[in-house]
Amino acid sequence: MANSRNSKLCSWQSFATRRDALRHIACGFGHVALLGMLAGEAEATRRPRSARSPLAPKPQHQPPKAKRVIFLFLHGGLSHIDSFDHKPKLAELDGQPVPIEKPKFNFAPTGNVLKSPWKFSHYGQSGIEVSELFPHVGQSIDDICLIRSMSANFVAHGGANLQLNTGNGIFVRPCLGSWLLYGLGSENENLPGFITICPTVQHGGAQNFGSAFLPAVYQGTAIGNGTREFTDQGFSNLDGLATGHATQRRKLDLLGQRNERHLSRSGHDARLAARIESFELAYRMQMEAPQAMDLSDETEETQRLYGIGEDPTDEFGRECLLARRFAERGVRFIQVGHSGPRNYWDQHSNLKGGHSTNARKVDKPIAGLLHDLKRRGLWDDTLVICGTEFGRTPAAQGSDGRDHHPHAFTMWMAGAGLKGGYVHGETDELGYYVTKDKMHLHDFHATVLHLMGLDHTQLTYHYSGRDYRLTDVHGNVARDIIA
Repeated sequence: MANSRNSKLCSWQSFATRRDALRHIACGFGHVALLGMLAGEAEATRRPRSARSPLAPKPQHQPPKAKRVIFLFLHGGLSHIDSFDHKPKLAELDGQPVPIEKPKFNFAPTGNVLKSPWKFSHYGQSGIEVSELFPHVGQSIDDICLIRSMSANFVAHGGANLQLNTGNGIFVRPCLGSWLLYGLGSENENLPGFITICPTVQHGGAQNFGSAFLPAVYQGTAIGNGTREFTDQGFSNLDGLATGHATQRRKLDLLGQRNERHLSRSGHDARLAARIESFELAYRMQMEAPQAMDLSDETEETQRLYGIGEDPTDEFGRECLLARRFAERGVRFIQVGHSGPRNYWDQHSNLKGGHSTNARKVDKPIAGLLHDLKRRGLWDDTLVICGTEFGRTPAAQGSDGRDHHPHAFTMWMAGAGLKGGYVHGETDELGYYVTKDKMHLHDFHATVLHLMGLDHTQLTYHYSGRDYRLTDVHGNVARDIIA
């Protein structure tokens, strides 16, 4: 009977909160320890809010090359052998069987060799070849570090997108932008530290800019998505209430007091803490975000530089100019999506028509962004990345398409102390396999973190009994691309 009675008294279900349990169990010693911890937290609350915020700027592991990242994402799979990795052998063998063994890991069957329908030209002092798909980007090739030896593990868009953005194509993991915000904090408390412009709703969707097991405050804030014209899109739920800012402030203060009271009784809840932070951020954003989103104060010359007001560059030009405006306002990570289902580089057929249409939309805006960053003094501390989830096969799919190809593809970086007019890595004469200086996506992530002043082996988060990191147990920094 005594044992039964004691078990009832010590049952967790008999206490209203964990604090009540600590007050009664083990002669109250647990409660004493809790009060000591809360005293430390109370002391922390006396500091300025920015000093205790999870988004407050944090020290780097080493001196950084860059303060911010602009990631231009070409959704669907840009063909490396039709853009930045010229393979004359394809024209020589056009229509013939592939003379080497194809990868055993494929998305769909392919046929004979397919030559590139575009001509390549040498650009700049470096003489790097770029196809006629990207004449404007070609003019900036001396500022660009081409990585022709990218490699990944997934042949379908879903896993490939997730691996590019989160390092893992199977499990739910925090994305690159969330890791950077977690490791470095934000420089502007009136704007999100991580913004994604027109992300795709497909192939991983919000996981591609999600924080997973990191506190929710580090997830990306989306502006629209790839289903609608960008001119129709903006931050969601940001309109001020008719009652005005003073009334909003009083409501938020009351809500904050009740949430804090709940947290003090129930214990820490990262989701609720993130929601409190999001309410406060949204309130502050009402003053700065509309001005940051307003392109009308840009000169006509600047808007022309990005192709704004022209067809077909207006939409992506607006996205790229907005990325520059966010960058100069201290946003840490900006992803700019040329995203499906409206804008899609997945040409299983009609390669020439599809790639030509997409390239005309993005070529001038991308070159305009690079030029604008240089003239506004943002070049040296901004890392610009242009990437895609995989490349495309040298062999034809049908008569005029290419299939997915993660075994070798091209991405490029610029700014942030990188070597310009430089090519890292090589592929074979058909563009099937990497033959020199392979850069797996884990190596790519390690390199990005390094350029931002973070050691990928030290940027960890303890979750579910182990320390996690963006690169898992992999990753090597490509130091030879750094000037």
